[in-house]
Amino acid sequence: MRKLITKIQMLTIGAFLLTVTAAQAHLTIPIKAGGPIKFVWVGDLNGDGKPDYVLDRQTNPQTIEAYTNSGTFLWSVNFGPNSANQDNISPGSATIDVGHNDGVTVYDVNGDGKAEVIIKFANGTKFGNGVTFSNSDNNNQWIGVLNGSTGALLASCQMPTDYKSAAGPLALRLGCGPSGIFGFMKNRNSDKSFNCVICRWQMSGSSLTQTWKWKRGTTNVSDGHNSRICDVNGDGVDDFCEIGFVINGANGTLLYSLTATGGVVHGDRWHIAKMDSSRSGLQGYGIQQNNASGLYDYYYDARNGTMIWKHMNGGATVDVGRGDTGDIDGSKPGYETWAFDGVWNAKSNTRISPAGTEPWPCQGLWWDTDDLRESYNNGKIEKYDPSSTSTGRRVTRLYNITDYASDAVGSGTNPLFYGDIMGDWREEVILTNSSYNKLYILQPSGTPATNRANLWNDRYYKNDLTVKGYMQTHHVSFYLGK
Repeated sequence: MRKLITKIQMLTIGAFLLTVTAAQAHLTIPIKAGGPIKFVWVGDLNGDGKPDYVLDRQTNPQTIEAYTNSGTFLWSVNFGPNSANQDNISPGSATIDVGHNDGVTVYDVNGDGKAEVIIKFANGTKFGNGVTFSNSDNNNQWIGVLNGSTGALLASCQMPTDYKSAAGPLALRLGCGPSGIFGFMKNRNSDKSFNCVICRWQMSGSSLTQTWKWKRGTTNVSDGHNSRICDVNGDGVDDFCEIGFVINGANGTLLYSLTATGGVVHGDRWHIAKMDSSRSGLQGYGIQQNNASGLYDYYYDARNGTMIWKHMNGGATVDVGRGDTGDIDGSKPGYETWAFDGVWNAKSNTRISPAGTEPWPCQGLWWDTDDLRESYNNGKIEKYDPSSTSTGRRVTRLYNITDYASDAVGSGTNPLFYGDIMGDWREEVILTNSSYNKLYILQPSGTPATNRANLWNDRYYKNDLTVKGYMQTHHVSFYLGK
């Protein structure tokens, strides 16, 4: 259980300044009572140097709401009648946060020191200043940049219409970074096949412009349920990364295909991180779903897609389902990887504990005072013990606070948000309660053994927090381990 804070502390997170009051094991942010919440995004919306919060409401029609650090309501957006279709594969033109599609994120895209809110919208969407958008075609869609303080529309750009006539509106997953706003978009044809489009938009002054568009067509690449926005080729521009391919952020061309060169197909979990401090660049790790070759999981050079090792399942297809990576054994150099076949040291490709002893592969979390990684697992914070090859709890489910709801609506295991809010580089967890009128921020205890800048200073980490999809472990661009 968290050691209670005995005096007021002022904690900084880049531009954020947060006051933690005495004797709190968690922070409570009051919000309006309303419908179920799936996601929370964090950013300084009003420029006061404190983290503010944007949350969704899984209602019909869908809405988002913005709150200051203290819980003062700022504004809401109503996505209107085109958010009524909440199918997770072929949602309505204004639908947000279903399946692996989010359609909302928070980031300072115009460089004014305040975070904007980026949304997908369509006919009938009512912005935070009360203005309702109107268009005669309900299947037309736009990307909008909203003022974080007022919810008013600052700029917009129409989304692609390439496949609209054949398959209707596009579902969207958003991500942001210094290189712009990235959108991963799909819709489904009548034969159950999918169209895939990826775009980048950039804000300049008061204008939002599409700078490139890439269409999959018949290209041999596989996508997954989450995207990562990071510079893998070292040219200073963020690239758009999927489980089976990478799009060059500088020009919107295919950088490499793991599907073509490594036989990678669809999988639910994959990672890009600095897993080996002795190797140049970033490394990737992923698991596979029903790969016909029997590919179970794999480890590769994220700069160019070169495979470093593969694990095969004896030629049989298998749905691995989950996989994670992090430094969980400080006696071995580099990160470990694990799915359901024991714990492996990635650098040496050595299994260091047998199948059945691995932690549950869920969301990695830097939580306690050392540099090793913990996990958030369905309301529990857990830590792997390499000496006994067992996993124990650091925090019992939900601090035993009785009015916590379990996790994000519809996810079964995910928090609403997790990341370094307080600024000591360890990660906090945001949950809600059963009445959906409070946000709880669970905080790590103690003083970290390593004095390290807050993780929001790392470009890749900050980018990673802008993507929801199927929520997955966040990573940084440098080696963070023992």
